This record gives sequence, structure tokens and C-alpha cells, in this order.
Amino acid sequence: MKCSACFLKKIILVLSSIFLLASCSKKEVSNIKDSYLENQKSFKNSSLQSMESFNQSEKIINPEVSKIEYVFSQMSECFKSEVKIEQNEYDSFINDLNLLLQEDKKTVDDISLFYLVDKKHFLSSDYVPRNLIPLKENSLYKISKNNLSLRKEAEEALKELSRAALNDGITLTVSSTYRSYEYQDSLFSYWVKVDGIEEAERESARAGTSQHQAGCAIDFGNIEDSFINTKEGLWLSENAYKYGWSLSFPKGYEDVTGYRWECWHYRYLGKTFLEIQQKWFNNIQQFALEFFDIWKNL
Repeated sequence: MKCSACFLKKIILVLSSIFLLASCSKKEVSNIKDSYLENQKSFKNSSLQSMESFNQSEKIINPEVSKIEYVFSQMSECFKSEVKIEQNEYDSFINDLNLLLQEDKKTVDDISLFYLVDKKHFLSSDYVPRNLIPLKENSLYKISKNNLSLRKEAEEALKELSRAALNDGITLTVSSTYRSYEYQDSLFSYWVKVDGIEEAERESARAGTSQHQAGCAIDFGNIEDSFINTKEGLWLSENAYKYGWSLSFPKGYEDVTGYRWECWHYRYLGKTFLEIQQKWFNNIQQFALEFFDIWKNL
């Protein structure tokens, strides 16, 4: 309606000018022409100002932008110092978050692959992943014991990861996978007795706060710091992300994750998540999981 009114206004202005031009002297014609051009210039400037004001208003009331800015305000100071997303990147960032949301909705009979479980976000004592797949001796990877199992999505992704490793001459060894709430409780108690409560808190999860209970985390190799110096450890550090696996507890981020560096502990989150984790979140799993958890629940 506004555009139609502006067009009609222009037509009337032009017709009026033609009528006046036909009945005026040369001097009067010149004055009318100058007046018309001035009116056109004024009209154009007014329109540009209105459009600029409209665009600014849209940015302010855009709910997705408001959500992003709110989530940023809730994140840690470490996050804010490392994760920088400019306003001209918001559209791309929002599109990527919506991709994650679509992936998130694919899981209908279990918790999300992106479920945030850490020292502040718990799994219930009776939670057991659906469709746990027992790991058995096979030609793709080694297992260190016979009671290992993974959630179906993670088990399938482990096969893909292991095939890629074999192609590079590396055989992966799976040492720890799903753990029940009860098992994790006894494991934490054991490390408290061995190392004391403070050290146990850095190296072991209390029951209900372990990624292993979600059935998508694996401890590879010898579960020692020296693992990073093995061919297996080096290959995983350079290639795991390509297949949807993320290092959960990277070096230098104990204040963020709550745990010391664990070069052997990887969680399956999927290729889409890993692409976005690398693109926007400085490749820190905890940053990405925390941000997405707040954002999707707003």
C-alpha cells in the first residue's frame, strides 16, 4: 500500500508540473523545474532514512539474534574470550544452529546425541541407552575386554572410523565404552580411595555425570597420557573429527570441562556437529554443547 501511494503521489506531481509548464513563462518554468527537482531529492532522502530506520528496527526485534546475544551473555568468560562471531556472520551461524536442531530432532526414542552431560548436567540413575550394541572381536578394531557396548549410532560410527584407520595402517583399540550409573559410582569411589577426592574429581566422573553412561564415548588405547605419542593416538588426534568423533577433554581447558586432559577420550557427536564445532566454537566440544543446550531450550 505504501509503495502504491508513493507512486500515485509521483504521477500527480508530474502531471501538475506539466500543466503548470504549459501555462507559465520561461522564468516561471525554470523555477518550477528547480522546485520539482528539490522535491524529488527531499523525497528520496526521506525514503532512504525510513528504510535505514526500518532495517535497524528489524535487527533489534529479530528473535534469533536476540537469542544468540542472550546465550552469549550466559557463557563463561573463557568462552567469550575465544568464541567471536561478528554480526555480519549471524545469518550463517543461525543457519548452522538450525542444522543442528534438525539433527537433534532425528532422535525420538532416546536422549539426543548432543545431550549435555557434565558436572552440572546429570543423567538419571535409571538411564540406559536404547539399542546398546555389544562389541565383539572383529577385523576392524581390537577390544580390551568382553563387556563393552555402545549406542547403535556410535557403534556404526566406530566401524567407519576404524576402516579409515586401517586404510592408514592403524588398528584402533577400544578400552572403555558404556558404563552404567552403578558402575560409575563404584569407579569414582575407587579413585577417591586411591588418589583422594580432589584428584578423583579431576580424573573421574561422579555417577550420573559421565559421558560413558550416554553410550557414545570411548576410551582408546592404554588410557594414559603417553597414548598421544602412539601411532593410534596421533592418528585419532588428526582424523577423528572427520568421522564425527570429538576429543572431550582437551589440554588447557580443565576450568571449562572440569577434567584434566584426556587424550584417549572421544565422544561421538556426528559429522555435522563436528563441522560446526570447528567452524564456530574454536573446536572445543564443551563450548559447542553448552551453547546449543541453552539456545535450543529458549
